[in-house]
Amino acid sequence: MADTFKITLASKREKSVLRRHPWIFSRAIEKLDGEPKLGDTVEVYAKNGQWLARAAFSPHSQIRARVWTYEQNQQIDQSFFHQRIQTAYQSKSALINNSDALRVIAGESDGLPGLTVDLYKDILVCQFLAAGVEKHKADIVAALEQVFPQLAIYERSDVDVRQKEGLKPISGWLKAGAQTSTWINEAGSQILVDVEQGHKTGFYLDQRDNRLIAADYCKGKQVLNCFSYTGTFGLHALKAGAEHVTNLDVSQLALDTSAKIYQQNQLDESKYTHLNADVFKQLRQYKKQGQQFDCIILDPPKFAENKGQVIRACRGYKDINMLALQILKPGGFLLTFSCSGLIEADLFQKVVADAALDANVEAHIIEKLTQAKDHTVLLSYPEGFYLKGLVVQKR
Repeated sequence: MADTFKITLASKREKSVLRRHPWIFSRAIEKLDGEPKLGDTVEVYAKNGQWLARAAFSPHSQIRARVWTYEQNQQIDQSFFHQRIQTAYQSKSALINNSDALRVIAGESDGLPGLTVDLYKDILVCQFLAAGVEKHKADIVAALEQVFPQLAIYERSDVDVRQKEGLKPISGWLKAGAQTSTWINEAGSQILVDVEQGHKTGFYLDQRDNRLIAADYCKGKQVLNCFSYTGTFGLHALKAGAEHVTNLDVSQLALDTSAKIYQQNQLDESKYTHLNADVFKQLRQYKKQGQQFDCIILDPPKFAENKGQVIRACRGYKDINMLALQILKPGGFLLTFSCSGLIEADLFQKVVADAALDANVEAHIIEKLTQAKDHTVLLSYPEGFYLKGLVVQKR
């Protein structure tokens, strides 16, 4: 019989668990019974002895336990993972009708803390980011094989956040497929996704809806697509009738992939440019040259990985937004984003407002944007909301 491990919370520390927030921090724990190892299941009790939840233990992280279930009769086994995956997939696939790619599991928001699963047509890509899902990897993969019997499964757990959990980075096939790249469909466009070398799990599904919204602002416009990655904002802009798109990124591999995508979609080569350059430096160069654009898209990587980086991140966001507003033509549109979860929406808006002030321009919010529909946010876990976007018009 497996050992039973128990954590007892300090007085009044049960409130967040009763409100079904899935994180239990080390400072909230008063007593630990037994010696649970990395990812072991622990029973969570309030100070008064009330059973609260069943969770995965992580001895190295400040988030000492992540809740699996609030139902005492629910065991953490393969059938548990199968049910969670099946429910999430059925719910989300009904929301997406313009793509064969989908965020199947978004960690805590889908009841599987630390697990990300993306579906790219014929390949599933998984990230095991916490001790609990790493411990149960075999059961999770078996459950995925049951729900998606025809699909290959690739792991991209090669991320720094695993170090906080006492885990090493790892990547590779969990269920071998024919190749590590695939073409997906997004609103009638073909997009090449490299699940082995691409960012994150290979692509940014969270911007799916925003790419189509952005395209409407780009019709007949000169467009600058910053941090362009594989150029999909620019792809949809050109298909919507943009006059010219400049894709700007520091990764030549990403730009080469973008070129393949544009060729596959038979776009007019005279209408786009791929430029390998640092965005911060290039925006300053454009300003110096007096070059302006009708529409600018800023979709930078995460600037803040932890709370200690928030101030520096805000400086970075302010800098690029100020420069973008300075080279944006009057009447033009800036579509600016932050995927840093630690930068709250109100703070991001304030940073962009400060950027407009320093750029000495009058700018108006036209609409606010967020992550795609399959990146759902569990109401009891607001941290699941991370992608913020503003469409700003310069006057």
